[in-house]
Amino acid sequence: MTARTSPDRLSVIIAACNEERYIGACLESLLAQEPFPAGVEIIVSANACTDQTEAIVEGYVTRFAARGWPLRCLSSPVPGKPGAINRADAAAQGGMRAYLDADIVCEPALLPQIVRTLETDRPIYATGRLTVARARSWITRAYARLWCRLPFMQGGAVGAGFFAVNAAGRARWGAFPDIISDDTYVRLHFTPEERVEVAARFSWPMAEGLRNLVRVRRRQDAGVVEIARLFPALLGNEGKARLGKAGVLRLAARDPAGFAVYAAVHLLVRSRPQGTEWSRGR
Repeated sequence: MTARTSPDRLSVIIAACNEERYIGACLESLLAQEPFPAGVEIIVSANACTDQTEAIVEGYVTRFAARGWPLRCLSSPVPGKPGAINRADAAAQGGMRAYLDADIVCEPALLPQIVRTLETDRPIYATGRLTVARARSWITRAYARLWCRLPFMQGGAVGAGFFAVNAAGRARWGAFPDIISDDTYVRLHFTPEERVEVAARFSWPMAEGLRNLVRVRRRQDAGVVEIARLFPALLGNEGKARLGKAGVLRLAARDPAGFAVYAAVHLLVRSRPQGTEWSRGR
């Protein structure tokens, strides 16, 4: 946190690397947010972009200014999401922080509901209802159907792609470590009772096709293993329901096609270890 933060201000931080296909829709959804009294700033932390991401962001500066929300684009040739978030965090002036992936689209009520939830002295982690954007490929649609029925999704406050904390919550950790899963790392700094899912939704795109699903899932699993290895004490805050054999059978009976695709991805992920590449599946 910076020394010049304002507790009544919300800083929305977006790490972006070559997001020219997505960043416009993300920013449009922020411009469409319903009115609320808190001050807002938007910081896009562009890292190692070689496409038009930064130019697209700069094209939105005037429109955000007209709403009274400053928009800044921080540019760095250094790749890596944790570093990009840390650079934006150091520049942010809001006591409340929202961390948003560049491919997320928010419903108009999301930020107002988040701010109302964060307006407390108690440490709070808040997110919206995660919805998976409709995929082009049938195999991703089948995988997504099953994924959305898993216990951790049904339990709410998942925060994949979008999460926010108030000042007391942000004080729980310092700089983001150089790890794969920043969203899991933050979520596990809060007990289940401190994690809140508001009613408004945000849309998250899933990787397209079997090969990309395997690559992304392999990286996600590696991120969970990494946190368990580096920060084992955080696992006490998981509070995740277990599926069990009976739950597996119910899922298979309810959606055989989705279960078959999910099981195939699961088996292929374990066929070889995670590599070092960043996997987005686009």
